[in-house]
Amino acid sequence: MSTVTFEGRSHRAEPGEAVLTTLLREGEAVPHSCRSGVCRSCLLQAIQGAPPASSQKPLKDTLQAQGYFLSCIATPESNLTVALPNTDVIGHTTARLLSREQLAPEIFKLTLQAEESFPFYAGQFITVRRWQSDGLRRSYSIAAPPTDEGTIELHVRCIPGGQMSTWLCEELEVGARLDLFGPEGDSFYLQGDPTRPLLLIGTGTGLAPLAGIIRDALNQNHTGPLQLFHGSRHTDGLYLQAELGALAATHPNLTYTPCTSTTGLRADAAAFAAIPDTSGWRVYLCGNPEMVKSAQRKAFLRGASLSDIYTDPFVCLGK
Repeated sequence: MSTVTFEGRSHRAEPGEAVLTTLLREGEAVPHSCRSGVCRSCLLQAIQGAPPASSQKPLKDTLQAQGYFLSCIATPESNLTVALPNTDVIGHTTARLLSREQLAPEIFKLTLQAEESFPFYAGQFITVRRWQSDGLRRSYSIAAPPTDEGTIELHVRCIPGGQMSTWLCEELEVGARLDLFGPEGDSFYLQGDPTRPLLLIGTGTGLAPLAGIIRDALNQNHTGPLQLFHGSRHTDGLYLQAELGALAATHPNLTYTPCTSTTGLRADAAAFAAIPDTSGWRVYLCGNPEMVKSAQRKAFLRGASLSDIYTDPFVCLGK
């Protein structure tokens, strides 16, 4: 049985128990969200001892070398002394809520104003921390390219009973502050090959990063095909239809296909019916984890290189 030491306090880890689980069980305040090794909110640094290699694998080599690891998927193999990361590692800024707009019955657009330089790519995700004593954190994708004004656009689904989503969509006042950490993720538009065909498939608010990627690509004069398939259970969830339709009308290389599963038209099925051969395509998959996993496999089997498939499964739905 291993010991996990955090801020001078040592705790026994149960067999097979992740570092995060141990610390939370003992009442330690460790940021976390998805608990699946995706959002990286639970990043810790090993000061003494070696974290499991599997808990470092999703991180950049530079972070691995400094002992950083994802505590939610780290089952200690020996005693560990850990600490919260320096915020400089993942980036941090304070932002204010500029505006909030309802895009659909459950979906809101939040425009934030960063108070200092906060470089990012549209399609990456950031972690939001509210200015309450609980320091609750949740991760959201960035839905628009950077602006000269330093604004950041998020799309948030307001989930009944959701601590963070309810606060963001109903309680946070315009002008109020919140903390942002990041950005993270490698699902964004890549310059250098403007003729490359791009296939984008998303469900729900998985549209947010894809809309940002499309805007960025068009801003940078991408001339290759842009095929966007957005799926929702019901038509109410197909937000931004007017905006995306207008973009498609003015950019002949953009095709936008809204899909609803209640009518039997799933976004991934529609995409692969339209594009049966994905050889040479760069593929972006965002939203429901099951869809992302299935579509990733289908895209690969139809010819796309794994290195050209970018995934952003929404393991934590922003509650």
